[in-house]
This record gives sequence, C-alpha cells and structure tokens, in this order.
Amino acid sequence: MPLPITWMLCFLFAFSVNADYSTQDWWWSYTCNNGQCIRSNDPNVNSTPAVQNLLNVCRISCGQYGSLWPQPSGHTAISSRILTFHPSKMYFDLNIVGNKIANDFVVTSTNIFLNNLFTECEGNCSIRSNTEIEVSIKTTSPDLSLTWRTDEGYTIALSSGGNQVSVEIEAATVFGARHGLETLSQLITGYELNGRHGLAIVSHARISDKPFYSHRGLLLDTSRNFLPLNAIKRTLDGMAASKLNVFHWHATDSHSFPLESPRVPQLSRFGAYSAKEVYHPTDIAELISYAYQRGIQVILELDGPAHAGYGWQWGSEFGLGDLAVCVNQQPWRDYCIQPPCGQLNPSNPNLFKVMKDLFRDVIDLFSHGSVLHLGGDEVFFPCWNSTEEIVDWMQKQGLGRSVTDFLEVWGQYQETVLKLWDEQVGHDRTPIMLWSSHLTDPLIIERYLDKDRYIIETWVDKSDELPQLLLSKGYRVIFATKNAWYLDHGFWGSTAYYKWNVVYDNRLPFGFKGVLGGEVAMWGELVDEFSLDAKVWPRAAAMAERVWSNPDTSSLAAQNRMLEQRERLVRRSINAEAITPEWCYQNDGYCS
Repeated sequence: MPLPITWMLCFLFAFSVNADYSTQDWWWSYTCNNGQCIRSNDPNVNSTPAVQNLLNVCRISCGQYGSLWPQPSGHTAISSRILTFHPSKMYFDLNIVGNKIANDFVVTSTNIFLNNLFTECEGNCSIRSNTEIEVSIKTTSPDLSLTWRTDEGYTIALSSGGNQVSVEIEAATVFGARHGLETLSQLITGYELNGRHGLAIVSHARISDKPFYSHRGLLLDTSRNFLPLNAIKRTLDGMAASKLNVFHWHATDSHSFPLESPRVPQLSRFGAYSAKEVYHPTDIAELISYAYQRGIQVILELDGPAHAGYGWQWGSEFGLGDLAVCVNQQPWRDYCIQPPCGQLNPSNPNLFKVMKDLFRDVIDLFSHGSVLHLGGDEVFFPCWNSTEEIVDWMQKQGLGRSVTDFLEVWGQYQETVLKLWDEQVGHDRTPIMLWSSHLTDPLIIERYLDKDRYIIETWVDKSDELPQLLLSKGYRVIFATKNAWYLDHGFWGSTAYYKWNVVYDNRLPFGFKGVLGGEVAMWGELVDEFSLDAKVWPRAAAMAERVWSNPDTSSLAAQNRMLEQRERLVRRSINAEAITPEWCYQNDGYCS
C-alpha cells in the first residue's frame, strides 16, 4: 500500500541529507614523466596539490620545450623547478640602441607582455608572492625596418636565487626583443587555487632562437566578406603569439573594393558593400601600426588584371570609358572563374591613370620600401576575347586571338603596371609579388617577369614541381600549398579540410636559396568576423612552427604543445577551435 505523504517527505529528506556530498574543490595532480604531464589515477580529494602539480604549471616545464610555441630553433634548456610571483613585482631594465622610437617600441612590447600575463590569471592576479623578477632587455642595432632581411633572433637567460629572478633578453633588433618577450610569456602560466589566481614561472631557462624562414605569412581576404578592424586585430594578436611576421591583406577582388582611395574615391564608393564596410586611411594606418608593434609587416594585395569588378565599373559614367570589362556578366562561367565576373581593361589608357593615383595613395600609407602584391592569377582569356574594344586594340598591334597573343597582352599589362609603380615610388627596387599563373609557367616566365623584381607565390598542390622549377631558374618563391595551407578548404565543393597536423607536416623543399617561406590562406567566401577565429586558429599556429623552426620531427611530437597553444590563444580572447576532447588535453599520450 502507498506510504503516507508525511512518511514520503521524511524519506526524501533523509535521502537528500545522505546524498549531500562535499562540494569542496578537488584537483587532479600531475607529474612530468618522459615529456608528458601524467595525471594521477585518483583525484586528490579535499587537499590542495602543490602548485607545480597543476596541469598547466606542469606543462611549462615538462619536456625539452615545455609549452613554447613555436619550438625554438636553437639551444633550449628549461628547468623543472617552479616559482610563483605577482606581476606587480616584475621590473624592466631597457638598454635599447637607437632613438626614442626604438625605446618606445620596446616599452609598448612590455605593456603587451604584461597584458598577456593578466590573461593568464583571468585578469585578477590575487595570489601574492615575495618573488621579484627583473627583466633586462638589450638590443644592439638601431634598425627599425621590418623586412625579409630583419634580424629577428634573440636569446633568453633566466636564472633565480632565493626570491630573486633575473631574465636577460638580448637581440639585435627591437623585433627580436619582442619575440623574446613572447617566449618569456610562454615560460609563465596562470594557476588557480581555492578560487584565487596566481602566476608561476620556471626557475631557470636558456634559449637561443631565430626563424628558419624570413616570410611567415597569413592571408586574410576582406573582399568576399568584410572584416571589421577588431576581427583583423585579433588575427594579428594570434600571429604575434605564434611569431608569424607577414599579414597578407587580400583587400580587393571582383566582389568588392573596400579600400578608400582619397585620390580615387569612386573605387570604394562603387565597390564597397556599404558605407560602413570601408577601410578609411585612418583605419589602414591603425592596422599597419598595430601589426608593426607586433613584429608583423602588412603586404597589401590589389588584385588584377582578373578578380577586378565592383569598384572599377564607374569609368564610363565619369567619361573614362570601361576601366573593367565583363563586370557581373552572365552566364558567369563563360567570362570568369568565379562570380561576379570582372577583369581590368588593358586597352584603356585611363585605367593606368587611375592606377597611378591609387598607387600614390598606397605609397602615402605604406612605406616606400614596402612589398606590393598585384595578384595576377586566373586571368580568363574568354573575357578579353569577347570584348570588342580589346580585340580591336590587339589587332592594331598585329596580335591575333590565340592564347599566345593574350599572354602577350597580359605581359604588357604587367610591364606597364610595374613601370607605373616604380615611377610613383621613385626607384625600381621594391619587390612585387604575384600569384602563380599561366604567366609564371617556367617555359615562358622569363619572357615576361624579371626574376630580380618579381616574387612568385605558388598555390599548387604539394606534389606539384612548379615551385622547384621556378627556384631552379633563380626566382624567389613563397609557398601557399593549396592542399595543406588553404584554410578555406573543406567547407565547399570537393575540397578537404586540413587538420592542424596536416598543416604542420607540410614541409618546404631544401637546397634552394630562393625559398622565402610560406603562408596559410584564409579565403573569405565562407568566413566572416563570427567564424574567422575558429577557421584560422590554431591551424595557422601549426604552420607558424613549420616556418619558424622547420623541425625535423612530425606533428605527433608537437601535439602536447599544440594543445597548450590552443588554450593560450583562447585565454587571449581568440576563439580557436577545439582540436581534441578535454579528456585528451588532460591525459597526455592517450589520444595520439
């Protein structure tokens, strides 16, 4: 028979009392064993483990490289002993060669470093310590130029005695010093005990480090989908955390022209998606400065002669004729590789007058020694062949309508644009980048492109011999390996998604002095500010280690450090995608 209600209430109350398990915090305990942080079999219930037995504290000193990313290229020794400290007791002694600008650069770098430390303790470093840390930073060169020739190397010597920690960072340039501070931040981690947060640092370390490749890039496409400044800045922060040094800004395409040109305002007026989706000169200057402070040079890409539609379609209305042809023409497959169609009109001299003014604006914003990327891929000859004005112009030059004739037109276009750029810059030493294309075919490239001026960015499969053939001819090459480093793949068509280990294991060829480095490319058809972080990170960091230290080990050896780098990016407000279940993160070696 049913129990009386009063009996049921008493029973439930008694059960709830008996089931009131302790809600006190408990922890797993970790110890470093053969380069892995091993979790104890049983949780250390109701007692606080030593700080060094917490997982992220274990990681900064476990293994030859701790949690450093990218792996240093030179001698690396990290102590297993840990000290706790509070950021208020960290002091800086600067010995910077050069002018006030150089000194201010390093001061700002230390502020960024400290901000990163606060993220490690979730913005509230409440656990105090008597440990004092003095960071001495010394540079030996006044050179403030950021190019492929910049010396980015540095050394760190960290030692301790009693409650004193001494850190010596030495570098030739301020950019090497910046990298040294980034590495120092990775010898430090936050920890939590009883709801309070503190910082821990290794007691001793010696590191000698410099990049293997001079070009370590990431491409963002802001034409297909506009990316606001904050989204780009987050990307730059992730690049700085991974020691990438080139932001390749694919700013324009046939979809939109979001760059404001003071001399040619029609480009963004007719090319931007809206008045709010425009990069004004002040925005561009802000991005360049933000990147520079993080050791990143900005390489602007103005795509052409293909991939040029919206932004160029106003010429006739202003009495300049057709600056571009086939703009938004249908059926699009007859006129371009991807809609909307559009291709610059090499037969219209007014096109080059407009480009002259645009180049002047670019030079005003970027330094005269800056590299310029002029696109140059996927020129679609049927577009030009269907344009009566261009065909008539070709006939007047004695050209027919064969592939060879259209290659000649394309070559003339490149020659004219290069001369125009040189005239605005005032010299002929600025490198020009181009994508690999029909014009870079090793059988004909020397006819059209000077190897001393042009750098070819190849976007072919890793098995393709094109890069090696160009290198053997003396061209400088940057690799954007399509089937490893194209981060948009896997989201459209029959393309494959390349996990971080595939990105990491893509090696560049040895034995060619013209290999400048590589890039990952985040093409923007299916990415905007809301999905950007997860599609870029942490895969871009995997490429960063490949081009920084070019390790002779595989991604398997880097797995634990990659997991920690992903966590580090997240702590720095970069929404990197998860690459493993948390159980795997807490149990080294079980999910390899």
